[in-house]
Amino acid sequence: MQLFWDTVHTVNRADYSEQQLDAWAPKTMAVKQWENSLAVHHSIVVEYNGTIIGFGDIILTGYLDRLYVHKDYQRMGVGTAIADRLEQYAADCRIPVVTTDASITAKPFFEKRGYRTVREQTVIRCGQALKNYRMEL
Repeated sequence: MQLFWDTVHTVNRADYSEQQLDAWAPKTMAVKQWENSLAVHHSIVVEYNGTIIGFGDIILTGYLDRLYVHKDYQRMGVGTAIADRLEQYAADCRIPVVTTDASITAKPFFEKRGYRTVREQTVIRCGQALKNYRMEL
């Protein structure tokens, strides 16, 4: 959970306000809910020298739910490796389309992977409007 909070509050700072970041990744989070969803989704965790440096998960509908990389390991191929594995899982399960809701920050990463924007959308979290993009591969 700390990885998620640190990543959101550091990496996404240029694209979202402090209030939006707090709504997206509040200091207190529903840990049990996250643990349960990660347990039932197909999840990938990357660890380096005993530290979790990235994680991602996908569900059988083809929805890539989360993909986060430690702030100190950005642009080192960690996100690419996680996405590769999640997309391969989808292909192995014969899931025809992978979708995700990409942040403003993550949109270029997914575009480079061949995802196309289906629509721009606004989600409300804790009273804050956050722009993201429904994308599909």
